[in-house]
Amino acid sequence: MATTTKKKKQKKWIRIRHAVVRNILYATLGVYSRLKYRIRIEKFKQQEKRPYLILLNHQTPFDQFFVGMAFKGPVYYLATEDIFSNGWVSSLIKYLVAPIPIKKQTTDIKAIMNCVRIAKEGGTICIAPEGNRTYSGRTEYMSPSIAQLAKMLKMPIVTFRIEGGYGAQPRWSDVVRKGKMHCYASRVIMPEEYAAMTDEELFDIISRELYVDEAVADAEFYHKKNAEYLERAVYVCPECGLSSFESHGDTVTCQRCGRTVRYLPTKQLRGEGFDFPFEFVAQWYDYQKKFINSLDVTGMTEQPLYREPISLHEVIPCKKKVLLEKRAEITLYGDRAEITAGEMQMNVPFDAAMAFTVLGRNKLNIYFDGKIYQVKGGKRFNALKYVQIFHRYKNISKGDEHGEFLGL
Repeated sequence: MATTTKKKKQKKWIRIRHAVVRNILYATLGVYSRLKYRIRIEKFKQQEKRPYLILLNHQTPFDQFFVGMAFKGPVYYLATEDIFSNGWVSSLIKYLVAPIPIKKQTTDIKAIMNCVRIAKEGGTICIAPEGNRTYSGRTEYMSPSIAQLAKMLKMPIVTFRIEGGYGAQPRWSDVVRKGKMHCYASRVIMPEEYAAMTDEELFDIISRELYVDEAVADAEFYHKKNAEYLERAVYVCPECGLSSFESHGDTVTCQRCGRTVRYLPTKQLRGEGFDFPFEFVAQWYDYQKKFINSLDVTGMTEQPLYREPISLHEVIPCKKKVLLEKRAEITLYGDRAEITAGEMQMNVPFDAAMAFTVLGRNKLNIYFDGKIYQVKGGKRFNALKYVQIFHRYKNISKGDEHGEFLGL
């Protein structure tokens, strides 16, 4: 007897409740955002009733709310798997606003297909092509594949610029300074316009429209803790090389040479009692990358570069995080990371690891042995150095000793 099976109908991604939630958030968080960030948000007046692909530069934890206040109706945001791995909280977020999960540092085919699905249903999609908030104040590296995705979706593209966000709340900081921000749609590119472009031409336009450089003394941002936790972003001293730092108030001090740098409300840096070679964090950040790219880390395998206390979790994607060790220690070498806790020892050779990534201000995700491990250090923990040294090793191993990309 012949049997037939009916294909289960796929549920729609877009729900009426998403619009309701958007309106509630607009009425509440909209006021809060404006008061907290002193931001001027220009509404997108060309929207009418058609969906768009919104591309933005990523500066603050509130960027998605700024977008939501500039556009009508629900917006579906591409978001890393970290926010989907917090148990019932993640379930609530998915129910209320249905963000699109993506695995960081990988080509996530499922995320791409979900974007296609939402586009076909008539939804507006928002993506930060950097995939990271800027540590330096300049727009970070963007993958050229964003142009290919945009062409695949065949939606009008809006480039959405956020300015002043780094001055107001740098990625490495826990506080919001008193200053001013501005965000607006800088350009609209219609499908019939970019259909005639090559991927490279479209990517060049997107890159130019989203590039923001805040390494300028164009405004002032005040807080008594202006420099606090800058050590999450810097770990190379121009005097000492690889080092560690400690910040308090508006100063940060190298723990090897003792030199102190003050972070001014203008975002400028000033050496205390000496001439500091960098005027802005962006210049220090660029120097740090050049320094790492000058190292042969493949030979730094005997003596640890860093050793620090952490807690270790395993991330079960889109479900939860499991605490593996509350008190552990991570040791960084030029070719590996080692994690120990009592008799537990985990060796992570860079050759075998899929990726090292930074999440939020200073969490470290390690993709290794088919699992995702999340490392959390103290307030002063610098996750960036693990990512950059990992990428330096990978570049050398691939024969690309002059490769400059270090993961962000």
